[in-house]
Formats: sequence, C-alpha cells, structure tokens
Amino acid sequence: MMTPLQMVAESTAFLNEKIKLKPTIGCILGSGLGDLADHMTEAVVIPYETIPHFPVSTVEGHAGHLVVGSLGGKSVAIMKGRFHYYEGYSMQAVTYPIRVMKALGISSLIVTNACGGLNPSFHAGGLMLISDHLNLTGDNPLIGANVNEWGPRFPDLSNAYDASLRKKAGAIAQQLNIDLFEGVYASISGPNYMARAELAMLTYLGADVVGMSTAPEVIVANHAEIRVLGISCITDMAIPDSLVSISHEEVMAVAEKTKPTFIKLVKQIIEEAF
Repeated sequence: MMTPLQMVAESTAFLNEKIKLKPTIGCILGSGLGDLADHMTEAVVIPYETIPHFPVSTVEGHAGHLVVGSLGGKSVAIMKGRFHYYEGYSMQAVTYPIRVMKALGISSLIVTNACGGLNPSFHAGGLMLISDHLNLTGDNPLIGANVNEWGPRFPDLSNAYDASLRKKAGAIAQQLNIDLFEGVYASISGPNYMARAELAMLTYLGADVVGMSTAPEVIVANHAEIRVLGISCITDMAIPDSLVSISHEEVMAVAEKTKPTFIKLVKQIIEEAF
C-alpha cells in the first residue's frame, strides 16, 4: 500500500506533466463561486477524476476541476469545487488537494465558501473576511500519524487566517467600494441545515457565520506553513429568532448574484496582496 507521501508525489508528478506554470497561489472556490477560474489565461483544466488519488466532487455547484494558469499576473492553482466531510470522505481525503498544491509550489491559499449569516448586522449577499474559525465538525484532518515532512505534530493556529493578508484585503475592498464584513466562521459537518437551538449555540460561542467546509483545509494549510486568506459569501441569514426554511437551490441563487462582486474583489486581491 502506498504511503501518503507516495500518493502526493504521484499526484504531483501527474500534474507537473500537464501544467504550463508553477503556481504560487492556491484558491478553493465554494458553492456557486467557480466562475473565477474562467478569468484565467494560459489555463490548463484538469478534471479531478483524472488526477491520481484525488476525490471527486458530488455536490451541485462544485464543478470538479483543477485549473492552473495566470490570474492578476500571478500563477494560480484554482480548485473549481471542493470536497466535503458530509460527502462521506475522510478528513484526510477532504484536505488531500492542499498537500498536492503545496507540493506543486503554492505558499499562499485563498479559501472561499458559501455560508449562513448569524450576525444580525450582516445581510444575505454580503461578503465576510474570515478572522478565525470554530472547528465544530467533530473531527480533525491531523488526527493519526504525523508526516514530519509535511509539518509539525502540534501546529499553531493562533494566526490561522494571516493578519497581514486580511489587512491588505480589507484595504483593497475599501478601494473598490465593496462592503466587506469581518468575523468568525463556524465549521460544521453538515449536510443538514441547523436547528434553531444549534444556531443559538453558535451565536453564543461567538460565530458570525456558519458553513460546512473550510476549517479542515485551513488546518492543513497552516500545518504546511501556507498563508491563508478566507472569504465567505453570505447566502442566507440563519438568525434563530427569525429563521426561515432554506434550500440549496436558494443558496446557489444568492451566490450567483454575488459572484460579480466576489470575482472583482478576489482578482484584485491576487494582483495586489501577494
């Protein structure tokens, strides 16, 4: 049986034969936000199912392609669609692409997601800069034997979302006249939308938004000494006292409306912040 190091080496060797540019920035695009990849030049599109040892996206709104090319004058690897714990994958499988992108050469990662808003000062269709997270998935991708070549046994997450990148992103949003909230992302396992009492608990714990991804990838990125910038697209409000039923289709519709602002912001961040 192959070791994790051997698996990543095989995936990386396959990709290096396909891509034209060596990426320095990685980007994970959340539900409905994948069109950013269409703005790249010199792009090579590689379906996940063709990459050795890669999982496959099974959720609507996650196209399932790794796109490597140029964006904002930088070499970027974009995951057009991510993997989720609730799809039945292990945490190690969910975060496997981070290991591969690190091996390809990335040193910075932009991670995005669609989420529900808990902070009453936020609104659906808004964007939030992630300042920190609560990993409430009940699992951790670093559980098990540590691979010393990848990082330390006990990584420090006190600056999980790089403070200098957040400052630059906030300044760029201001220049573009884009309102950008900032707050804490609560990462849950899903796949159900939460009960009122659970949402009230998250608010009590200090969460500003809630979603079903992100924390696992960010934990692994920090383990690998990759700088992280996180941006959430608030697709609905999940305030317990005024909660209304929501569907995945409605989440996707709001993400679609927010997409032009999101793309404008992220393109500028890639050009100026790295």
